[in-house]
Amino acid sequence: MTQCVSLSLFRFDRALARAWAFVQMGAARWPLSRTPDIGFWKLCGSGVGEGFTPIPNTAVWAILATWPSHDIARERVTGAPVFARFRKRADEDWTIFLETRSVRGEWSGKEPFQAETGSNDGPLAALTRATIRPRTALRFWGRTPDISKVIGADPNVIFKIGVGEVPWLHQVTFSIWPDAQTMAGFARTGPHAEAIRAVRDEGWFSEELYARFALLSDMGTWDGRAPLAKLKDAA
Repeated sequence: MTQCVSLSLFRFDRALARAWAFVQMGAARWPLSRTPDIGFWKLCGSGVGEGFTPIPNTAVWAILATWPSHDIARERVTGAPVFARFRKRADEDWTIFLETRSVRGEWSGKEPFQAETGSNDGPLAALTRATIRPRTALRFWGRTPDISKVIGADPNVIFKIGVGEVPWLHQVTFSIWPDAQTMAGFARTGPHAEAIRAVRDEGWFSEELYARFALLSDMGTWDGRAPLAKLKDAA
């Protein structure tokens, strides 16, 4: 079987629902770990705006997980009690299912994603995860407003969000692009390229992971529509 990665996003509009979601960052850990077939998993919060900011967004929360196959992933995300509880209380939710094409680095000391041989043509998702050194946190977050502004204005990006396990110190960026060339063009120019150079020169991170994924399927909506519909519109 081929490993499948799922990223589930949940938006909570009401204050009580937001408080419930916040509590679940601790309370959901045990039931999530007991979910059949689940591998690596993480509960995450998010940032405001495009998500690439140090200001927490109490409305949006995420669950990332790995599964033995695409079919099993869809079955568990649809029917497992912990996912059902999040979905029942959320005002909107969206899950995307992915297959890893390339990965390097570690996440919490583990190698969570298994890269599979396959075509790199067509749409892809990019995920970066970093543990920010406390001594460099101010410089890192000082760069993110420029990056957030640029990626938010980029007409080529299909979807983007910033999430993380621990505010200010653990950052995950996730974005979807129409092709590898478009994504590379963004990464190699402007504020993002400057930040990458600073990461290398100044040693901002104590742990890094970079991964690319093929898109398998999705379910649900985000901001009132299916995000991948933008790919069909572009085509």
